[in-house]
Amino acid sequence: MAMQTTLQPEDRSVSSATTAQSDVHVGPDYHLSLYNDDLAPLVKKRWTWYNVFAFWMSDVHSVGGYVTAGSLFAFGLASWQVFVCLIVGIVIVMALANLVAKPSQQAGTPFPVISRAPFGVRGANIPAVLRGLIAVAWYGVQTYLASNALVIVAVKLWPGLAPYADKSQHGFVGLSTVGWVAYLVLWVAQAFVFWHGMNSIRKFIGWAGPAVYVVMIALTIYLVSKAGASNINLTLGSVKYSGGKALWEMVIATSIVVSYFSGPLLNFGDISRYGRTMKDVKRGNFWGLPVNFTFFSVLTVICAAATLPVYGQLITDPVETVGRIDNTFAVVLGALTFAIATVGINIVANFISPAFDFSHVAPQKISWRAGGMVAAVGSVLITPWNLYSSPEVIHYTLDVLASFTGPLFGILVCDYYLIRHQHVVVDDLYTVKPSGRYFYRKGVNPKAVAATVAGGLVALAIVMIPAAPFKEIANFSWFIGAGLGALVYFAVSKGDREKYRADLPALV
Repeated sequence: MAMQTTLQPEDRSVSSATTAQSDVHVGPDYHLSLYNDDLAPLVKKRWTWYNVFAFWMSDVHSVGGYVTAGSLFAFGLASWQVFVCLIVGIVIVMALANLVAKPSQQAGTPFPVISRAPFGVRGANIPAVLRGLIAVAWYGVQTYLASNALVIVAVKLWPGLAPYADKSQHGFVGLSTVGWVAYLVLWVAQAFVFWHGMNSIRKFIGWAGPAVYVVMIALTIYLVSKAGASNINLTLGSVKYSGGKALWEMVIATSIVVSYFSGPLLNFGDISRYGRTMKDVKRGNFWGLPVNFTFFSVLTVICAAATLPVYGQLITDPVETVGRIDNTFAVVLGALTFAIATVGINIVANFISPAFDFSHVAPQKISWRAGGMVAAVGSVLITPWNLYSSPEVIHYTLDVLASFTGPLFGILVCDYYLIRHQHVVVDDLYTVKPSGRYFYRKGVNPKAVAATVAGGLVALAIVMIPAAPFKEIANFSWFIGAGLGALVYFAVSKGDREKYRADLPALV
């Protein structure tokens, strides 16, 4: 509920007559500390269903997606079981994406701004900074995975570089000399695309995702022809499970799929705000998630299964698989395509979001571009190659990051659907006036903060404690965090529910 207090800095409002742009709306009561041109609500929304579809193609068709899918074989599951987990997981992701998309699409605002509804106009900096830091970690991981492709290309073209691609001979902080060069090359390339703005990014992902299909189909045909269809065994698990044990492992694997997409899910409001209509967004989600992911999963499983008869070992990294091909041209083309596709996901999923988040902290001092560069620098400092070094480390990394994203997702969805009944008063998201619906004492809603802490700490504790029964449920950290965060927030917001239910007739 609104509290009668005064916020600092001084109350300075924005004049819509002098700052409004053709694509955004600026109300007369917008406070300068809550607004810049990048955070303002969109009036003109240009993204079609294909642009949303292309976003998910870039997200799915990445080295990280392939490696995460391949890591599920570490559970000892057969290929068909891995495939089922991938499909069930992605259907859950689509349903959650539709939920989180609507408030941002309706308001035309990015995640940190729409988070002002549950957290308060100042309190929204808490989820913004938290999400921004998580996105930095993901940005680093995806850049590292894509840089491996450049390392493969470099060694293939110049074999003399092989010793410098070995971190044990020439390495620093866990990465080889050639690895460092490849990482920095991609770092600069991604910053270049990002710097040219959302329109350039939209065009880039429009062709980057489909390009991977060409390479994946060609790679599948090549491996199947080399192995012979009759020699491909779809029972790849190192330990064969059946009955209840197999079902439990499949449930865990499905949860990991959702955890992998927990970052893009939380960030999806940054994309859905550009959608022309929710119908466009849902259509793009359908084609980009279950349909697209099913086809990609088929190719992934077949490729992984074929590496066993062809190379004598199970290879779940597509870059390594491409690197084993004898044809230099094929290696270069395939590796570069995977690198480009991973750049696509990195920009849309892990560069755009922290740019909004860090800009949100000080809108008049940190632009969207400046916020993105803060994230880019941070992605080097965390040495992300140490976060994705093995299937066990991959799963641990996913669980830790999901512990923090889960509560933010649960609180946002609970607030929009169960507390405010799917209504957003956009202008009130940008005002510090006590009459604003999202105004709280000192600008922070303590109920949302308490729910975040409760959900996050419990989920993180489950991940960090290695003993049973915590070890068994660690892979469900996202679900636990999201569910507990939403439940606590709903429970402590009884007064708000009654207040907004009474206000509902005036908003309709």
